[in-house]
Amino acid sequence: MNALIVDYLPIVVFIGVAAGIGLVLLIAPFLAAYRAPDVEKLSAYECGFNPFDDARMKFDVRFYLVAILFIIFDLEVAFLFPWAITFGSLGWYGFWSMMIFLGVLTVGYIYEWRKGALEWD
Repeated sequence: MNALIVDYLPIVVFIGVAAGIGLVLLIAPFLAAYRAPDVEKLSAYECGFNPFDDARMKFDVRFYLVAILFIIFDLEVAFLFPWAITFGSLGWYGFWSMMIFLGVLTVGYIYEWRKGALEWD
């Protein structure tokens, strides 16, 4: 029974540390919160500008386009990691498959660049 407790001791310590960090993160905002509320302190902060419109206003489509392009290219690059790990066992077929994949990705990037989707004017 003593060996069983020794085996699970790191897990108990880990749960204790996680619970301690969780409690500190729950209590810290109450200690660090503002003490003297002021209109200027409580106003919304928007990149150094005073808020000038309703929060539910329509955004320019370029915001969404940049977000979608980031997600697409970010996910595409995420495929490179498993490929790099198994590169030695894939052989030439795996190499040329990834080169075609990267070629299609590059063509898409050039297309977006030429269409002006990456310009912010």
